[in-house]
Amino acid sequence: MEQDFVTAQRTAAMRSDSYDVYDQCFHNLDIVWHWRAIQPIEISRIDAWEEMSDLARCVGANGTGGGLGDTPASRLYVQPDSTLSANPTGRISMLPTVYNFDSFAINQGEAALDVDRDVVSWSELLNPRWQGRVALVDEPAIGAFDLTMALVAAGRMEVRDLGNMTVEEIDEMYGHAVELVNSGHFAPFWRRASEPVDRFSDGDLCISSIWSPSVVAMKARGMKVRQASPTEGYRAWHGGLCLAQHLQGKRLDMAYAWFNWFLDGWAGACMARQGYYMSVPERVRAVLDSDEWDYWYEGKPAARNLPDPHGREAIRAGDVRSGGSYRARAKHIAVWNSAMDEHNFLVRRWNKIIELAEARRARRRADCPRSVSAN
Repeated sequence: MEQDFVTAQRTAAMRSDSYDVYDQCFHNLDIVWHWRAIQPIEISRIDAWEEMSDLARCVGANGTGGGLGDTPASRLYVQPDSTLSANPTGRISMLPTVYNFDSFAINQGEAALDVDRDVVSWSELLNPRWQGRVALVDEPAIGAFDLTMALVAAGRMEVRDLGNMTVEEIDEMYGHAVELVNSGHFAPFWRRASEPVDRFSDGDLCISSIWSPSVVAMKARGMKVRQASPTEGYRAWHGGLCLAQHLQGKRLDMAYAWFNWFLDGWAGACMARQGYYMSVPERVRAVLDSDEWDYWYEGKPAARNLPDPHGREAIRAGDVRSGGSYRARAKHIAVWNSAMDEHNFLVRRWNKIIELAEARRARRRADCPRSVSAN
């Protein structure tokens, strides 16, 4: 069953006997590891380990910008005392799989602007021209960073460490969010990738936090949606697979077999067609058509119309991926999705923001006159 970030994490931590493999992100790892819901993964049983990109295995690897917050490597390796760190050992907490570098998207067809040229900062999320048609993702370890980066870029607040904000900084961000909700600048937030697709299509949104599959889905509908490449950098994330604590024997063997299949290339090619990168790029390259590899990984103009994961034409010939090549985008990370030290406080404040936004939406619906027709 598909679940959103928050629900999946709660299920993983509290009902570890209800699943065999946990598919989430490194910033969601601390809670499930703390509750011992998952078990260490033996590197020796991962066939493609030596072929894996260093982005998740080493801090600031391959000349990337590194970025603040929960870098994957910082909680990758299981230490002898069962703590997690970047110190390499023979066991890992989560198998690095898909990842990406996110920002926000704009419907440039409706807005009549060149996103690459005219939108250069996270502060665009606060631009009054988008009043009432701006949305953030409802996940505190993601949406709060989008909002804070916009506030900092606009000069409305300062943050000592974006990846690990203080109580006072979270409170300041919260105050700005309340103002933006009450003024009607923010439209209701979203949780699932399909939501912004429909809301952009309906004209409810013009600009929003975005995940790459949503952009590809909108392009497949013929919409002129473009992801921005902010000068401040991307908000990055890295996904992975975990083993449930209860697995043993044949079921554990089956889980390792699944892990090795997932890294064998085919799954990575499917992920590439919705804009995601995979931790074993050369295996993906062996499966992707060369035109697809050139567009998704190399940042070259599409040589022809390219398909989404369902085979529908989504990328038009001549299009160039926003932000360019993998290497260019990887060097431009501002912060990783993070569960900071004050995460619990952030969640409480974030939930109040969501409650306020929902209450405002309910009032607006109640105030809208109902149409009555007579036959």
